Amino acid sequence: MKKLLVAAAGMMAVGLSAPASAADLAARPYTKAPPPIVAPIYDWTGFYIGANGGWGQSRGCVDFVTLAGTVAGGCASRSGGLVGGQIGYRWQTNQFVLGLEAQGDWADIKNTRVSLIDPLLSTTGKTDGIGLFTAQLGWAWNASLLYVKGGAAVTHNRLDVFNNLTGVGLDSASHTRWGGALGVGWEYGFAPNWSVGVEYDHLWMGNDNRTFAGAGVLSPGGVTLLGDRVSQDVDMVTVRLNYRFGGFGAPIAARY
Repeated sequence: MKKLLVAAAGMMAVGLSAPASAADLAARPYTKAPPPIVAPIYDWTGFYIGANGGWGQSRGCVDFVTLAGTVAGGCASRSGGLVGGQIGYRWQTNQFVLGLEAQGDWADIKNTRVSLIDPLLSTTGKTDGIGLFTAQLGWAWNASLLYVKGGAAVTHNRLDVFNNLTGVGLDSASHTRWGGALGVGWEYGFAPNWSVGVEYDHLWMGNDNRTFAGAGVLSPGGVTLLGDRVSQDVDMVTVRLNYRFGGFGAPIAARY
């Protein structure tokens, strides 16, 4: 019995000392949770200005109006270099990017062809200026943007008609033509305000009719030309460099 009492007393002593020992332990310091990881997201919103350069090809056909009616004068493709600039504004909401842009390019697209109605007659066609006024719809993956564009196009052209034997010009005219444009492009933001991209555009310029003054033009082979009709399509491939005004865009918390 005495041993049982001693054992019971020992267990009670251990139990009473446990809270005291726990109280003697230092309190666990509070550690504030780390802030969420912040990932910058490229923002395409803002005004931008840039430069472009590349290659263009124009396919045109010349039909002549004669005393016998309209006669095909021949079709040909011509190609050359392009260089110019663009200015525009983009607005991004979620992953959709909307934009408006004006683009102007100096061009050197020309060729000379012998006319089908008179082998002694040749025409030289040249496109020396191209303008685009388009709206854009794009889809952005952070700093990568894929877009389509469409709107109005304008080209400045010159047509010369001359005698192959003498090299003497018989008629010439400069004219500005309006048509439509449709294109697709990809752009990548390689720095907070800088982006580089590539773009393809196709221009439908329709027909341009002209009546020669007076009694018309007499070709070397004796055909009287009363006027002409020129049709034109243009393809453009350009590399673009843009600078966007404004900051990188507000960062957002990365989600896991």
